[in-house]
Amino acid sequence: MRGRGALQLVGGGRMLPTMSTPATPLDAPLNSPALHAWHAGLARAMAAVATAEFPARLVEALGALVPIESSLFGLERKGQPPRHLFQHGIPEAYREPLTERYYARGYLLDPFCLAIEGGLAEGFYPLAEIAPDDFFASEYYKTYYLKCGSVEDSHYIVDLDAQRKLSLCVYQGRSGARFSEAQTELLRAALPLVRELCRQFESRGGLDLLLAGGDAGAQPAAALNWHIREAFMNFGGDCLTEREREIAHLLLRGHSVKSSARVLDISPETVRMHRKHLYTKLEINSQAELFSLFIDWLTRDGPA
Repeated sequence: MRGRGALQLVGGGRMLPTMSTPATPLDAPLNSPALHAWHAGLARAMAAVATAEFPARLVEALGALVPIESSLFGLERKGQPPRHLFQHGIPEAYREPLTERYYARGYLLDPFCLAIEGGLAEGFYPLAEIAPDDFFASEYYKTYYLKCGSVEDSHYIVDLDAQRKLSLCVYQGRSGARFSEAQTELLRAALPLVRELCRQFESRGGLDLLLAGGDAGAQPAAALNWHIREAFMNFGGDCLTEREREIAHLLLRGHSVKSSARVLDISPETVRMHRKHLYTKLEINSQAELFSLFIDWLTRDGPA
């Protein structure tokens, strides 16, 4: 991925790759032509809310506000795998990991999916606002973000009903850059419009057309129709204690020892003790091996 450099600390001690400065500024203030393009894009998105073309028109409109290289549009369903509906600008080399491995298994450790399962309110969320404290140094981040061309993404989350949400993920998947603060605030400011348009898309039948028309592409044949908590608590079988499973889950999701201790209301020393025990029982020596074992377990043994 172009422009990726060494890791640097950001707020809360998180680790993010340093990026080279783009040749052209991406956060220049909106001028009259840009506003015209934004309004024209909104008009096209509004006209398409009852059709399967809506996600593409919405991304085009947002692209007039902020240059958006890649996007994913999906349906989040409580207790079920997310459903891939639309993608834009994702390099071919990254499509298989995103649209097959992620939607079949990898989503179980994704910060947004876990936050939604935990009751995340609708809104606009950059990854750094959702991720655990050690997430940017986790194996999951390295596998499903960096290796898929994304340094940091942002999500619009829109409630449809008590069980379903629409999720629009936008990120820079070609240059490997992050949105600037100014760009992030422009995207955040568009939330009320995005929310209303997405609700119109569902209520006027556009979502049903997209789900029924095959535009979303083939879904994984073995999609894991499992509640996330159930999937986690089956990992390790009779080998791990319940507390050791909890520690494993938190570490896999990107929590540090200190963060895991806060979540479970135990001491960091106790977390380290349980980590040592679970590593011994699973015959592994690192978080990388734990991550590999968990994904392999999901692929081979999880559904059984």
